[in-house]
Amino acid sequence: MTREEKAVIIDELSEKFKAIPYFYIVDATGMTVGETNNLRRKCFTQGVEYRVFKNTLIAKALETLDTDYTPFNDTVLKGFSGIMFHPESGKAAAKLIKEFRKESGNDKLKLKGASVEYSLFIGADQLDTLLTLKSKQELIGEIIGLLQSPAKNVVSALQSSGGKLAGILKTLSEREG
Repeated sequence: MTREEKAVIIDELSEKFKAIPYFYIVDATGMTVGETNNLRRKCFTQGVEYRVFKNTLIAKALETLDTDYTPFNDTVLKGFSGIMFHPESGKAAAKLIKEFRKESGNDKLKLKGASVEYSLFIGADQLDTLLTLKSKQELIGEIIGLLQSPAKNVVSALQSSGGKLAGILKTLSEREG
């Protein structure tokens, strides 16, 4: 591969990292051709882009970004590295990895590291953490729900007490009459 070809790949990868804030770096060492094809098919059907790159090209593309990805250099960018991108969800690739491992019955597909909204997760043990991670939209929805809850309680209390007050006044007026 010539320097120009490498530069094009680094630029392309750098733009993808900037455009998509969710990516997973995985190790698929030891997978058969059939298993690899099954993984690629599963990625395609779930909207996850899966590509394999040289570690040096990944490292150079990550260097062009504002976020510090140097922790990836020592542990994540060693050996075989495939990258999974999903433009909308930080959990999609984690779910796919978990499903694939369950369906294939082996642990050949390993999570090496991930970046979700520019937060780094390093190691295979982070897969369960990534699965329980809530998206920004989910967190905003929960906050809005929490903020609306006291207001709803006040309104319902006023409505119910208003009904009670009207009932009491009606009863008192009937007694006087």
